[in-house]
This record gives sequence, C-alpha cells and structure tokens, in this order.
Amino acid sequence: MKKAMLLLLICSILIFSVACGGSADTESGQVEASQESVQTSESAQPSRAEASRVLVAYFTWADNTENPEGVDEMASPSVHAPGHVAQLASWIQERTGGDSFSIRVTEPYSSDWDECLDRANQEKAEGTRPELVETVENMDDYDVIFLGYPNWWYSCPMALISFLEEQDFSGKQVYLFCSHGTGGLASSVEDITEVIPDANISDNVFDVYEEDASSSRDEVESWLQELGY
Repeated sequence: MKKAMLLLLICSILIFSVACGGSADTESGQVEASQESVQTSESAQPSRAEASRVLVAYFTWADNTENPEGVDEMASPSVHAPGHVAQLASWIQERTGGDSFSIRVTEPYSSDWDECLDRANQEKAEGTRPELVETVENMDDYDVIFLGYPNWWYSCPMALISFLEEQDFSGKQVYLFCSHGTGGLASSVEDITEVIPDANISDNVFDVYEEDASSSRDEVESWLQELGY
C-alpha cells in the first residue's frame, strides 16, 4: 500500500514538472516570435536614406534677383518670394519628402522684367552658361529628380542648363514642372532633353500658366498622384 502511494506521488511530481516545462517553453517561444515580429516590422520601414532619394531642384526669378522690394507685387508677382516655381517646388517637396535645392546665379538678374528679359534673351542667343552660387555635391544619392523652371524666351533659363551640365543625370528619373505665360512649354522639354539625353525624362510634364501657379496646389497633387506619390 505504501509502495503504491509512493509511486503515485512520484508520477504526479513528474507530470507536474513536464507540464510546467512545456508552459515555460511555450512562453519563451511566444516572446521570441514577438521579438522577431517587431524586428521584421522595423526593417520594413524605409530608412532615412531611402526616404531622401528624391531631389526637387528648381530655378526661380525670385531667388535670382536683387532689390525686389521696389517692384510692385501686383504688376510683377513672380519676382517676390516665394515666386511661382518655388511655390510649386515647395508643394512637390512636401508631398514627396525629397530634398529641395534652389538654383542661384552669382550675378543676380534685374528685378525689372524688361531688363531681366533682355539679359535672358542675350544669354540664350550667345549660349551663355551663367555661373552658379553652388551645386548639388551628392547627386549620386538621388535617383528621382523633379526639375522646375519658368519659360524664358520660349525655353528654360540658361542657368538651368548650367546646372544640368554640372551633373551626371544618366539613368535618373526626371520629372519636369514649369510656370509659363502664353508661350506654354515651348521648346524647353526638347532643350533639356538635348542636354541630358541619358536621363529618363517623363512625358508627363506639369505646366501651369504663371497667374494660376499660386492656386494650383490641387493640380500639383493630382499630378504627383499620377506619378505614384
């Protein structure tokens, strides 16, 4: 009788030990699985480097003139900050999360439109490459470039050509956006393509009449949505 009770007690102890051990292993497995899930979730998030592979580069008259304070804002709004193209660029930068770069010349243009236009016409006729204040040093970090400009003399400003020639755009995806008057895009897309023939320039170009630029945010965002942003 005593032997039978002793055997029963030993069996009960063994069963309890196995049950407890199994529970501990299960809990350990659940913890490990949870940790793996957290690590997987974290690794799925884009890194800061991946999020900054978009560059929004643009030329705007407002960033390339002197003494705009003396110009009537109603008569010539594009000379006042942020300027038409800069406004478009800010919305694109906000939506894409990319980096922003304003193309600026060392010799500012006149804030008088007629004088500015005369110089722009002369630069185009002579094929001038205006010297820039600075350029993008880490262009290799970007694979998508949004490139903005106004229509100057039925093309893009020659300062934009200076910027393009200083960089290697081979294989980069380029999206163009333009503010213009009655001339529309004119030959700007063809001229840009000629300078960077190895870039992938999208046919989906955003252009807007200059007087409508400041109120075109919805159109810009619709365009970006078409592009996948």
